[in-house]
Amino acid sequence: MSEELVDRRYLIPFRSPLLPQIFTDVLVIGGGVAGMRAAIAAGGHGEVILLSKAPLEVSSTAWAQGGIAAAVDPEDSPDAHAADTLDAGGGLNDPEAVRVLTEEGPGELETLRSWGMRLDRDAAGGIHLGQEGGHRRRRIVHADGDATGAELVRAMRSRIASSGSIRIFERCFAIDLLSSERGDRRVLGAITHHPKHGLQIIWARATILACGGLGQVFRETTNPRVATADGIAMAWRAGASVADLEFVQFHPTVLYVAGATRALISEAVRGEGAWLVDRHGRRFMQDAHPMGDLAPRDVVSRTIASVLARSGGSNVWLDLRPIGTARFAERFPGLDRLVRSFGLDPAVDPIPVHPAAHYSVGGVRTDLAGRTDLPGLLACGEVAANGVHGANRLASNSLLEGLVYGRRAGEAAVEEATTNPEKVLSSIATSHRAELDLADVRSSLRSAVWRHAGVVREGGRLDDLLDMLDFWARYSLDKIFDDPEGWETQNQIAAATLLARAARWRRESRGTHAREDFPEPCDEYAVHAAWRRDRESPAIHPVAHAERPA
Repeated sequence: MSEELVDRRYLIPFRSPLLPQIFTDVLVIGGGVAGMRAAIAAGGHGEVILLSKAPLEVSSTAWAQGGIAAAVDPEDSPDAHAADTLDAGGGLNDPEAVRVLTEEGPGELETLRSWGMRLDRDAAGGIHLGQEGGHRRRRIVHADGDATGAELVRAMRSRIASSGSIRIFERCFAIDLLSSERGDRRVLGAITHHPKHGLQIIWARATILACGGLGQVFRETTNPRVATADGIAMAWRAGASVADLEFVQFHPTVLYVAGATRALISEAVRGEGAWLVDRHGRRFMQDAHPMGDLAPRDVVSRTIASVLARSGGSNVWLDLRPIGTARFAERFPGLDRLVRSFGLDPAVDPIPVHPAAHYSVGGVRTDLAGRTDLPGLLACGEVAANGVHGANRLASNSLLEGLVYGRRAGEAAVEEATTNPEKVLSSIATSHRAELDLADVRSSLRSAVWRHAGVVREGGRLDDLLDMLDFWARYSLDKIFDDPEGWETQNQIAAATLLARAARWRRESRGTHAREDFPEPCDEYAVHAAWRRDRESPAIHPVAHAERPA
């Protein structure tokens, strides 16, 4: 791995040694469900700053369609939910992490309802439950049909507004974490940039990363523009362990129309009865998996890739006619408007779909309270790897994870916030300002990662990708930038390199990670691989959790 990948610490346009300084008990970086839940939990015990580089309404959480999985039906149980989660996870889930998720999840839903979140109801007035891939029963709660994330953000933002201890810094970019100059590597806050206020230092007794995944390293992705792997890259540079980055979930059904953004077609659509068909109108999932069109996402994505490889086409189709036009419009009003805006009539036209990168299963390695291997630094949500998802996330477990583990991280941060920050800034690196075509670098990087580390991978192509990324690292990572676009590009290069390196190491196929040259799972790799900047090879961890990652 290029040396430049690990040396870019505090590489900023440092115009003055006297930056504005802000002090808080807990700094939360990221404004999605995990960050908001962590801020609410910590806000009951001290001062909190919730930092988001975009408005809170621009996040993977706000875009979420399908809903929140939880065992709230009397005929369901946390054990049944856990069993489905473990089945989807390819043998890499940590059972205790799954137990925490499924047992504490229903309580989090009750908390949301007490905060005023609206949930869709059935004809009898009870909570309407949907079904998605990998779930053996209907247990997905949702709001406004296919706008669960937007309603979740509204309710949580309202709760934050009622708190007198949480300040929201929107459009504020975290450039790098600040670390102690002592041997314990304690994280002390972050250097940030705001378009109005410029550079500033936020000192914090505890810092929580909740800034999402790395979806924007792929050309084809459902993720919003802000998902540029900032948290993963910052944690790596600070010396924290990152784990399981080879496991990236590809959503199998993304709208594939010329001129359209890669809008997700919720898995709940198949849960209501839609079918996947090839160009001849033939269903193909029935022979691929016992659960057919509701098979886990990794199975569906790989099957689609196989169908396209045989047919030479660019997409398959989603047949909505089994749902019925009226029912589709009622259950999925946003999707109905979307497909019609491209001249597609759900009553007669199959919807062209294709897989796209959707969710980062791996991330910054944590324990069950969100603690990383750096004192003062915690992580939760998509940026974290706590073992709950294993090698493949079960549908609609992500919002639930943000709620359960966001609360746990917020509570643990209160305990961590017992050491006063040193308020001594480590050395600032210097370099020449960049004269780069950032748009070209990002476009080339995203295309290369999609081609070489997409749904199906192969060792030679991963080697080629690593060579390309090493070139871009030498070209870009020692440059100074004045705005988030440059810093995001550096973060994307770092995260893509870590992803490719992890995918090259894992010589098997498991969960979301598929290798053409190693098509079967291998017991030797039934482990978590954790990478750290001071190690040449990964630390290997069995499927279990220690008190704090080593």
